[in-house]
Amino acid sequence: MNRLLPVALVCLAACALPSYAQSPKNSKARAAAAVDNSYGQRAEALRWADTLAQQQGIDAAWLRQQLGQAQKLEQVRRLMTPSTGPKKTTARSWAVYRSRFIDPVRVQAGKRFWQENAAALERAEQTYGVPPEIIVGIIGVETIYGRNMGNFRVLDALATLAFDYPANHPRLAERVAYFQGELAQFLTTAWSARQDPTQALGSFAGAMGLGQFMPSSLARFGVDFDGDGKVDLYNSTVDAIGSVANYFRGHGWQPGMAVQYGVAFNPNGTDMATLLAPDIKPSFTADQMLQLGAIPLDGGMRHQGPLALVELLNGEDAPTYVIGTQNFYAITRYNMSSYYAMAVHDLGQEVAAAVQEASLDSAPQAPRAAAASAP
Repeated sequence: MNRLLPVALVCLAACALPSYAQSPKNSKARAAAAVDNSYGQRAEALRWADTLAQQQGIDAAWLRQQLGQAQKLEQVRRLMTPSTGPKKTTARSWAVYRSRFIDPVRVQAGKRFWQENAAALERAEQTYGVPPEIIVGIIGVETIYGRNMGNFRVLDALATLAFDYPANHPRLAERVAYFQGELAQFLTTAWSARQDPTQALGSFAGAMGLGQFMPSSLARFGVDFDGDGKVDLYNSTVDAIGSVANYFRGHGWQPGMAVQYGVAFNPNGTDMATLLAPDIKPSFTADQMLQLGAIPLDGGMRHQGPLALVELLNGEDAPTYVIGTQNFYAITRYNMSSYYAMAVHDLGQEVAAAVQEASLDSAPQAPRAAAASAP
């Protein structure tokens, strides 16, 4: 990721940001803290702003003013700080991870979301080739269909991570460059759209809206899918649906391809080291997997294209294995985790089943044939 990109800082349709009010309590203490933590007091941050202004043709005074309102958030730094204590003794568990996202409350919320947005989901599949269950799975995992879009001011979160990223991170330079690029995109989009960048709320990493898009993803993949002249991932479920689908198309989604297949292992031996070496990157044909001792099920032997053996640990119990396709890998471009990808897939499947069941329940029943009269 480039440091101050000539950022493809584009958002052709205005990107709507939410407004919020702050409590007046302890205003004196907060004002004093704001002065101490303000990036308007940081020479390196202001130099960065001047460079961005020159690169992107933004008014330097406006940019300094906005960045001057950004506050360093220690909570954001803590959330991004790598653990330095003893390693956790509890092994990672797919079963536990899955239970956090696939539960009756989230499935029912997903069913309502699907039913209320069926036309937009269908149009997104026709336009981008991404089926409803994947879009519904993403938005459900990310924000429970808009219930939890984050309470951090995006400007504060991005500035904190751009200029005060935890110094003990093993990839510090890379992470600083990434977040400086995201901050540059966020401010440039606000300037272009004539919007107030201090009003947007999001995650502690600066992700926004129902689909939790970072600013660069919003600029590249945000879609005005409802045709109202702006991209609004906070208040327009239709825009969020189109944007998530467009994101997947931009990251290699293959229409009509399965996400994953079941797997069985050759009882005479399986070369697990070779199969797991590429991690989640599809690297083997079905025939190569078979030769290495992993047998693709559910039609996987007929799959055209590379596959990956995906291992999901279950604590002290036996791992769960699936065979991932290019579309499984595409889901990990949203969040680089095989556990995340499986949770998105499984939630989407559970919601699809609930929608189907509700559809069958509401279908009109055929009238019963009258019983024949006895002779």
